[in-house]
Amino acid sequence: MENIKCRFLGGWLFQIPKGFARFCFILANNLYCIPTYVIWMFLLHPLRKVNSELYWKIEGYFFHWLLAMVALWSHSAGCDVVEVGDDISECIEERTLILANHQSTGDVPLLFACFNAKKHVLPNIMWIMDSLFKYTNFGVVSVLHQDFFIMSGKTNRDKSLQSLANHLLEKYTPLHRKWLMLFPEGGFLRKRKAVSHRYAEKNNLPKFENVSLPRVGAMKIIMNTIGPKSSINNNAKTANSDVKKDCIEWVLDITIAYPNGEPVDFSHIAFGHRGPCQTVLFYRLYRASEIPEETDEMTNWLFKRWEEKETMLQAFYDTGSFPMEYSRKKPCPPKVVVQDYLRFLLLHIFFIISTYIHVRMVLATYHLCRSFCVY
Repeated sequence: MENIKCRFLGGWLFQIPKGFARFCFILANNLYCIPTYVIWMFLLHPLRKVNSELYWKIEGYFFHWLLAMVALWSHSAGCDVVEVGDDISECIEERTLILANHQSTGDVPLLFACFNAKKHVLPNIMWIMDSLFKYTNFGVVSVLHQDFFIMSGKTNRDKSLQSLANHLLEKYTPLHRKWLMLFPEGGFLRKRKAVSHRYAEKNNLPKFENVSLPRVGAMKIIMNTIGPKSSINNNAKTANSDVKKDCIEWVLDITIAYPNGEPVDFSHIAFGHRGPCQTVLFYRLYRASEIPEETDEMTNWLFKRWEEKETMLQAFYDTGSFPMEYSRKKPCPPKVVVQDYLRFLLLHIFFIISTYIHVRMVLATYHLCRSFCVY
C-alpha cells in the first residue's frame, strides 16, 4: 500500500512542472497571437472600405490560424478526435447549421481541432455563443470575426433572438459565412441537467442523463430567417428563378462522446494532466429542406434527435462504440483527425515575427511622438 501511495505521489509531483510549463506556453501563445491578430486587423481596416471581400478573406485566414493554435493545445495534451458516422464532404463548402450536444469547456477546443484539419471551414464559420464569452481572452477575436453573442435568461430571450435574426441578415449572409455553430442545450450538461429534469417533469417529457433537453428558439430563428423555407429566400426565388437561394442547405448533427462519459475540460488541455484519450464525434447529415417549418413540429424534430443522442451515448459508454444504425447513410469507419505539425510550426513563426514587427512599430511610434513633444 505504501508503494502504491509513493508511486501515485511521485507521478503527481512529476505532473506539476509539466503542467506549469504547458500553462506558461499557452499563456505566452495567447500573448503573441491574439494581439497580433488584433493589430493586423486594425492595420488592414482601410482595406475594408476599399475592398471588403478581400479584407474578410484575409481576416478568415487569420481567424483560422488563431484557432489552429487552440487545436495544438488539445492535440499536444494527448486529446485526439475521432470522426465516425455520415460522410460530411457534401456540406463542407455549403451553408450548414451545426447542432451539437454540450458537455464541458473542452467541447469547443476539440471542435477547433477537428475543423482545423478541414479546408475552408474555420475561415468561414460563425459561432453562436453565450455573451459572457465576450469578456474572455478570445472575446475580442470573436467580436472582430463577427460571431454572435446570445444573452441568457428569460428577460433577454426575445430581444436576443431578434438580434440574432438581424445579425444573420447583416453579417452571416453578406460576409458569405458557411458553417453556423449552435449548441441548442444552452450550457454544459452538468449545469443544465437539473433544470432539464425539472422541465421534463413539468411537461411530461423523458429525463435524459447523457444530454439535457435542447432549446429550439435559436434554431427556429435561424431557419425562419435564412432557412430554405424562409420568406426572404422564397421571395428571392420568386423574383429570379435562376438565382441560387442564399440559405442554409444542410443541418449537421454532431454527437460528442468522451471516454467513459468523463468529459475533457479546459484544465486537462491547459495542464495536460489527464493523459491521452480519444473524443468521438458522430455525424448525422440532414438536408435543411427536411426540417419541419412549424414551431411544434421543429421542436419535436429536435427533441427526437436529442432522444436518439441519449440512447447513442449510453450505448457508447456501455460498449465503447456508437451503434451504426443511427447513421443516415452508409457509415464511414472511425477516422482519427490528423494534425499538420509543420503547419503549426510555420504559424508560430509567423505570429512571433509579426509580434516582433508590431513591437518595433509601437516603439518607433513612441520615440517619434517623444521627439515631436521635445521640439
